Amino acid sequence: MKNLGSLFSLMILISFINPLLAQQNTDTSQRHPIYDLSEANMVNVDTIPNYGSKQDQIKITGTIYLSDGVTPANNVILYIEQADEDGSFDLRKSDEKRYNYYRSWVKTNADGKYTLYTFIPGYDRTYNQLQEIFPVIKEPSQQEYAIATFLFDDDPLLSRRCRRQIAKHSDPSRILKLKKQEDGSMMAQHNIILPSANEAAK
Repeated sequence: MKNLGSLFSLMILISFINPLLAQQNTDTSQRHPIYDLSEANMVNVDTIPNYGSKQDQIKITGTIYLSDGVTPANNVILYIEQADEDGSFDLRKSDEKRYNYYRSWVKTNADGKYTLYTFIPGYDRTYNQLQEIFPVIKEPSQQEYAIATFLFDDDPLLSRRCRRQIAKHSDPSRILKLKKQEDGSMMAQHNIILPSANEAAK
C-alpha cells in the first residue's frame, strides 16, 4: 500500500513537470494540433464535439489575464483536449495525421473572457488516471505552451495527498469546483494568469 501511494505521488508530480517539458521540447517537424483550426474561425466561445449527447455537461468560463493578474489578455488562444467518458482518448486520423477527437479552441477578445462547453472526462482507476482536461496556450507571436491540467474537485481519485501536492507545487485554482445551473448542467469559473515572458521561456 505504501508503494502504491508513492507511485501515485510520483504520477502527480509528473503531471506538474509535464507542462514545463512541453515548453522546452518543441519538435518543429510536428505541428501542434492547436494549429489545425484557422485563427480566423476562432471566437471566445466553443463547444466540444458531441456535447449535446453527453450526460455530465459542463460550462467552463473565465478570464485570461496577462502576467500581472489584472490586465485582460487579448487574442490569446486556449486549446483543450480530453478523454471521453470512459477515460479513453478517441484518436482519429485526417490527412495522415492523428488527432484527439475531443478538443476545442477559443480565442479571447479585448476583455480576455472565454467560455468552453464540454463534459467531465472519465478516469481510469487501474492506472490512477485523474479526470483531466489538457490545456495549451498560444499568445500572439509566441510559441504555444502547455499549462497545468484542469482537474475536478469531485474526482474520486483526487486524494488529500494529491491536493497537498497541488497546493505545494501548482495553482490550486486548477481544481474546478462545479456549480449546478438552472438547466441541470454544471458550470465552473476558472481564470488563467499567463506566465511572464521569462517563466514561459523556461
